[in-house]
Formats: sequence, C-alpha cells, structure tokens
Amino acid sequence: MEGLCVNQAAQPRRLYVHTFGCQMNTYDSLRVQRLLAQDGYALTTNAADADVIFVNTCSVREKAEQKVFSLLGRLRRLKWRKPSLIIVVGGCVAQQLGSSLLERFPFVDIVVGTRALGSLPNIVRSVRSGAPRVAHLPDQDEEGWRELFGQTEAWVTDVVAPVTVMQGCDNFCTYCIVPYVRGRERSRPSREILQEVQLLVEKGAREVLLLGQNVNSYGKGLQEKTRFSDLLRLLAQETDVVRLRFTTSHPKDLTEDLIQCFVDLPQLCPHIHLPFQAGSDRILQKMHRGYSAEEYIRKVELLRGACPEISLSADVMVGFPGETREDFQKTLDLMRCVEFDALFSFRYSDRPYTAARLFPDKVSEQEKASRLTELQALQAAITLKKNLSEVGRTREVLVESTSKAGRGQMSGRTPQNRIVNLEGSQALKGRLIPVTITEAYAHSLKGRPVLPLRTSSRIGA
Repeated sequence: MEGLCVNQAAQPRRLYVHTFGCQMNTYDSLRVQRLLAQDGYALTTNAADADVIFVNTCSVREKAEQKVFSLLGRLRRLKWRKPSLIIVVGGCVAQQLGSSLLERFPFVDIVVGTRALGSLPNIVRSVRSGAPRVAHLPDQDEEGWRELFGQTEAWVTDVVAPVTVMQGCDNFCTYCIVPYVRGRERSRPSREILQEVQLLVEKGAREVLLLGQNVNSYGKGLQEKTRFSDLLRLLAQETDVVRLRFTTSHPKDLTEDLIQCFVDLPQLCPHIHLPFQAGSDRILQKMHRGYSAEEYIRKVELLRGACPEISLSADVMVGFPGETREDFQKTLDLMRCVEFDALFSFRYSDRPYTAARLFPDKVSEQEKASRLTELQALQAAITLKKNLSEVGRTREVLVESTSKAGRGQMSGRTPQNRIVNLEGSQALKGRLIPVTITEAYAHSLKGRPVLPLRTSSRIGA
C-alpha cells in the first residue's frame, strides 16, 4: 500500500475546460485558463484527472442547452469518485438559470455569470477552503463590466487568436436570448485592444479574430469617439498583425465606412459573416431585425462591388412562428440570389425571456425539419459550386494545424475562410504560403504548395 501513496502537494492542480457555443465562449474559456494558471492550474484534456472542471455553456438554442445538462449528468459520476473535485458552470446558461442550477445539480459547486469571470480564482479558492457552494452573477455595473473584459494580457494557444472588442446586444430580436444573458452593448477601449493584439502577435498569433455580438456597434459606452471601422484601421496601422477577421455583423448596422475597410486594409481578410435569418419581409419584421430582404441584398451588392473577392457566410432560421410555406420560399429565393459561400442554418426554438416564445401559430417540428433539410440541400449545392470554382486558382493559405483528414496533411484557410488541406509537416504551422487548389469537396479544398515556398504577409489572392 505504501507504494500507492502520492505526495499531493508536489502535484500541480489540473483544470479541464469544456466549451459549448460561440467563439466568444471560446475566448472566455481561454481567459479562464489564463486566470487559473496564475493559481497553479495546468490544463488537462482528461476530465477524470481534473481538480477543477469549468463548463462554459450556451443557451442561444434549446439543443445547446440540453447538451449542457447531459454533460453535467455525466460529470456527477466523477464527483462521486473524487469529492474534492470542483465543478464550475459558466456562460449563458449560468447567467440564465443562476442559483437554480445549484438546486438542480447538487454536485455543482460554482455558478458564475457572463460578467463574473474575473472573480473566478477567488471563488475557487474560497470553495476549496470549505466555503458554501455559490452562484455569482454580478449586476451590469461598472465593476461587473471591468470583470467582463479583465486586464490586457495575452494568452496564445494557436495560430489564430480571438479578441473580444465588445459584448452584449441592444437589438432585442424577438427570438434571441443574448441581451438577457450577455447584457446590453458595451465596448472595450481601443487602446486595450491594440495592446492585447500586439501582445498576441509577439507571442506567435498570425491572425486575430475580433469578437462581439454586434461588432458594428463598437464604440458604445466609450468616451472616445471610435467606430468599428476606426478600430480596424488602428489595428492595421499600429500593430504587426498579419490577418484580421471579425464576427458578427448586424446587416442594419453595416456602414459604407466599414465596407471601405475591405478595400483599404490589406490585413483585413475578404470574408464577412452577415446573418440574414429570413428572406420574408413579414418574418423579418416579426423578428425585429430592422431591415428588409431588399435592403440586405443591397448591402451584399455594396460589399461585392467594393471587394469582388469577398466571401459571405450567414445565419438563417427556419420555422419562426407564423412562417408560411410562401415565407420559406422567399428565404430560398434570397439564398439563390445571394449565393452564400457558407450558411449556418437552424430550426427555431422558444427561448426564455424572448417575445417570440409567446407568438401564436407555431410551426410543427416535423415541418421545421422538412424545411431545414430542403434549405440545407440547396446550400450544399451552392457551396460545392463555389468550392469547385476554386480549383486551379492559387490562394495564400495560413497553415493552422494538422489536418483532421490525417495522412500527413496540414490544414489552413484562405483569406475567404475556406478550409484547405495540403501535404506538409508541422514546420508549416503559422506560415502564410501560396497553395494551388487541386480538388474541391463539400466542406473543404485540397491544395498543393507552390514551390519553392516563400514567406508572405499578403492577404489577397
């Protein structure tokens, strides 16, 4: 038995992180890793080895919320085997349900809201010392927002680094829970963003992804008069970042000065994610989206007129309350007109607090499933056509990681955000190289590096 004794004090504590949802949650999870690393927690990929488990949750759609509950149910067994394990639930489900999560899952130790991550190390230390289980959901005051953004520090785990520039939303689309769990719009000072981006670049990041529920609203709540287009120009001028991207843009707030950035800034990748949600003006009005289908198409024309190489992705929803077959056909018509490079499509589901949950004339689950299948088939054909048009072209690819396809391949993305698998070794990771596209598939491309390889920082292709 003596051979089984372990000096626990000599072992580093371990943190396991499971992230659901959007890229902003990914950014928050990276922040949790950094904060707890300062307390001696090393990241582990095995939940069974963890001393702290942080579950970062999403409640934007019902399916995502159910996945959270399923995971928590599985974690109960780990808690039984290791009573000292601390289980933390953060993110949007935590903000939405608060202390009721402690009641529903008695093995969860900490519930932390979307504006409270800065307090997590202190709370973990307190609970480890014997303090009661706690739900910490600070109000949307200055202190809470300071916790939200934290200090300007860089934490790089990959070639592409996310950076939050604003959080919250003031639009209150009738189907969306975001304003209720992320709060109202609030922007981060530009100087902090510039400092973080430069630190990230110095630590090895080649591409920076700027994040916000509606980046086009950047500048709200700041004393400085800085629009999002101004922030992009500052980043291009005052940092050494090679590539810039951003998400998400609201169509009603897409301005001509932002569109001009795709012309003027070589660092800004020619790709935009611009959710349209529906092609029927009647449904768009019920959604409280603030634009018509014609206005959306006009914005797309302006983008493509300014930057012909730009690729376009979007979100779309089927089965919103009251959506008729005619309304749905208008969504398909808009898709055929625009021809999106990629599309993220979902079935409508009622969410707490939202106005649409009370709307009559709900569409049946069977009909929603049928419409989603039809819509996805149309988009699959469009995406494949777009990908096939890339064959024979040479694009500059930022090599990011080992390919999921295996077979000694690496994977990266074109400026237009298309995934390219190519022959090569880990030595290519982080390099921006010219690649000739040789094959096209439904969701990716295959390419051949142009030899001899050269170092490049050019974004266009």
